[in-house]
Amino acid sequence: MRRLLFFWLLSLLAVPLGAQAQPSADDDSAAIALLEALDVGSFADKAAGIEAIVQSDDERARGWLQALLDGRLQRADDGRFVVVLDNRGRDWPVEDALTGEPLGEMSRRDLDRIGINNALRNQLRSAIAVVDLYAPDLTLRRASAERLLGEVDADLAGPLAEVIEGEEDARVRQRLSQALAIHRLEQGEVAAVADLEGSLHPRVRVALARAASGDDPVLVDAARSALNGIEQMIKVNRAAETLYFGLSLGSVLVLAAIGLAITFGVMGVINMAHGELIMLGAYTTWAMQQLLPGQPGLALVLSVPAGFLVAALAGIAIERGVIQFLKGRPLETLLATFGISLILQQLVRTVISPQNRTVVSPEWMSGSIAINDALSLTLNRMVVIGFALAVFAGLMLIMRRTRLGLEVRAVTQNRAMARSMGIRATRVDILTFALGSGVAGLAGVALSQLTNVGPNLGQNYIIDSFMVVVFGGVGNLWGTLVAGLSLGVINQVLEPWAGAVLAKIIVLVFIILFIQKRPRGLFPQKGRAAEG
Repeated sequence: MRRLLFFWLLSLLAVPLGAQAQPSADDDSAAIALLEALDVGSFADKAAGIEAIVQSDDERARGWLQALLDGRLQRADDGRFVVVLDNRGRDWPVEDALTGEPLGEMSRRDLDRIGINNALRNQLRSAIAVVDLYAPDLTLRRASAERLLGEVDADLAGPLAEVIEGEEDARVRQRLSQALAIHRLEQGEVAAVADLEGSLHPRVRVALARAASGDDPVLVDAARSALNGIEQMIKVNRAAETLYFGLSLGSVLVLAAIGLAITFGVMGVINMAHGELIMLGAYTTWAMQQLLPGQPGLALVLSVPAGFLVAALAGIAIERGVIQFLKGRPLETLLATFGISLILQQLVRTVISPQNRTVVSPEWMSGSIAINDALSLTLNRMVVIGFALAVFAGLMLIMRRTRLGLEVRAVTQNRAMARSMGIRATRVDILTFALGSGVAGLAGVALSQLTNVGPNLGQNYIIDSFMVVVFGGVGNLWGTLVAGLSLGVINQVLEPWAGAVLAKIIVLVFIILFIQKRPRGLFPQKGRAAEG
């Protein structure tokens, strides 16, 4: 197999890609002979047939090899070679392997699959990887370079060195250089260790680990030293990943708690239904996707104002229907809102379903950004972090630059004095509760991109939200931001060795001890009401 790839690579180096022969009617007899060499009983003969295809300059060779690897290259009863486009159902859509012309559907009983074994699969993968190095598509070249790590031998080393010199993409050059260095390391070259130092790729680490367990003491020492350095870098990247996940969790806590901080600070109401307002925002996102099937991006964008509006209206209904009659009675308010939370959960189970619902993330939130071989940042969490900061900035503008913000701050600091200055505290309560509830709905929109949507979604965050509010300082937005991000990071740091439940217990104990020293939180409230 290696000799096959060697001869093939030499032929590719000798013939420019653009000068490959175009298929024509005169080539069909030769092409049919190439494909017929695959439709034999002996695997050794099939390997020879693959070699013949590789050495040909037919531009269809790559497609044939891929179809053979995928099990889609088959022969019809009439003798034609076809490529199966979809192998589901009884009748399969096919196309002519020579011309690419669609042939409609054929019964699978009329098709004979060309079988291969594991040795041929490895041969095909390596062959396809090498030919992809010459593809104009950068993605294909990068994937090919990745597959060649650990697959290079003496026959491929020389030609690949010439490929590296002509490659423009730095990432492809790096991968091919590492592939050659792994080959040199397998041959016992100590100098190859220097070319692999600092690489976090798993195959590089495997190659170094093998060298570290060898018989050459000089090579063993060099490989172990390189591995130790790589392990230290991996620890740093894992710490960065933990920090990133902690910030994403913290941003969710900020969104969940910031509305609670506003309503708790202004009205002194412990709203146990706050988690269900988060749930309503998440279900609004799911509902928008049902209204706009196939357009998850547009549905998500529209879910932001819709989720805010739905949760805000629900908050107004709760405030007008229950809370206004229980002002100054915190225990009754707590019990009443807890009952409302149960009602909302059961309402969702009855109207929609007790089963979790999945919200599809748009393409621009899917995937991740690879920082290096050991660290990737998922786009959905990155967007959630940015969204939380944007919501926080918007609330700060409302509180600092609008009349509503001025009145909210006045009522928060001293309700009686605010009333005496002509501020309608009841109106402020309604608008504040609507604002806080709407932000909870935005938290649900964000959570729908990180987890499944279900009736119990909000219950997972209500206790954490209260801890954030108490830790940061009641009614203080900056305190909520700092506390939410801090608790998110602390949870992520503790969970790997303490477990999720014990980590939350440790955080709770920490907050209890903290408020013994600072009862008003990190950023205590200012004003006469805070002094009482």
